[in-house]
Amino acid sequence: MTGPTATAAVSWRDVSKVYPDGYEALCSVSLDVAPGEVLAVLGTSGSGKTTLLKTVNRLIDPTSGEVIVRGRPTKDWDPIALRRSIGYVIQEVGLLPHLNVLANIGIVPRLLGTPRPEWEAKGTELLSLVGLDPEKYGKRRPRELSGGQRQRVGVARALAADPDLILMDEPFGALDPITRGELQNEFRALQRRLGKTVIVVTHDIREAFRIADRLALMDHGKLVQVGTGAELRANPASEFVRLFLADAGAVEVEHAMD
Repeated sequence: MTGPTATAAVSWRDVSKVYPDGYEALCSVSLDVAPGEVLAVLGTSGSGKTTLLKTVNRLIDPTSGEVIVRGRPTKDWDPIALRRSIGYVIQEVGLLPHLNVLANIGIVPRLLGTPRPEWEAKGTELLSLVGLDPEKYGKRRPRELSGGQRQRVGVARALAADPDLILMDEPFGALDPITRGELQNEFRALQRRLGKTVIVVTHDIREAFRIADRLALMDHGKLVQVGTGAELRANPASEFVRLFLADAGAVEVEHAMD
């Protein structure tokens, strides 16, 4: 499914990004993300995966081509309005240290004019949803939380305005392996329950196999193959794909999950 469709939640249509020094971060990428799908974007360092993600919320604008979100080209969106309509989770979470957990979760609803009782109630609900006791954690500052707890708060914050689309950039990369595995499983269960469309950038093929419906593998700004883990494993499009999967142990991971 590499051509754009009218029903896609997000579409990249022949998207390229070339910087003034001539560096081509993206080269003619065309790809669809279906509503309710989890797409993992993978690749080596410098492959363009984070650049691709940031074109969705206009943190980066393409040099050519267009990105379409909810049927509307991103260039026609007000960047601030677009970003506030999309959940965003990053590796270091980015919680504001001077605000407590509930206030951090409520940042976007507050900016959208939601009354305090409503965003506090929503924050309380979301803390429970991500496995944190609101009575215990709601008034704490970020520094009083573990890494895994801060990441859960980051996920809750991304859900606070009830977006249909969530972007995640290496969301679990800074965590220890046990905590990372737990959060990956919890996130996947939560996504299935809520039906959100999720685009996640990761360098971890094991993570991609665990949480994503499809994988999009990039190399030097080009999209080299898109498909399910089983499809990529059975029919790698190139030697690069085969070696990428083999080096990361993807075959063994998927067998373990069958």
